[in-house]
Amino acid sequence: MIPALKQRQAPEKLVQFAKEQIHDVMMHVKGVDYIMICSSDGFELESVSRRANFNSSKLAAVSSSILAMVSAFLNEIELTGCNSMTLDAENGKAILTAVPSSQHPMVIVTLAAKDVLLGQLLYSLKQAKNAIIEADQ
Repeated sequence: MIPALKQRQAPEKLVQFAKEQIHDVMMHVKGVDYIMICSSDGFELESVSRRANFNSSKLAAVSSSILAMVSAFLNEIELTGCNSMTLDAENGKAILTAVPSSQHPMVIVTLAAKDVLLGQLLYSLKQAKNAIIEADQ
C-alpha cells in the first residue's frame, strides 16, 4: 500500500500530463462543464472548467470517499475493480473514474450536462485514464 503522503505527491510532470488529458476530454465532448483530477485520498491536483468554479477541495474529498464506499460495497457483493460510477440527476451527470495506477492512484471527477453523449464521454474518460496510467509507469 502506498502511504497517503506519497499519493498526494505525484510528480509535476505527471500532474501536467493528467491535466492535458482531462482538457482534451473537455474539448472533445460537448456538454462537459468541469473535470478535476484528484489524488485517491481526496486532494485536488488539477481541474479545468467551462463555467463557474466549483468547490474543488470539497468535491475532491467527497468524491474519493464515495469511490471508496462503492468499492467496499462491490467487494461485499463479490464484484471487483470499481472503474467508474455515473450519477444521473435531473439537471446533469457526475462521473467518478478511478485511475488505479500503482504509483499514484487518482480519481477523475467529471460534471456534465444532462444531455451529454454519455457513451462518448465514458469512452473519452477511459482513454484519458489509460493514458495517465501508462504515463505513471
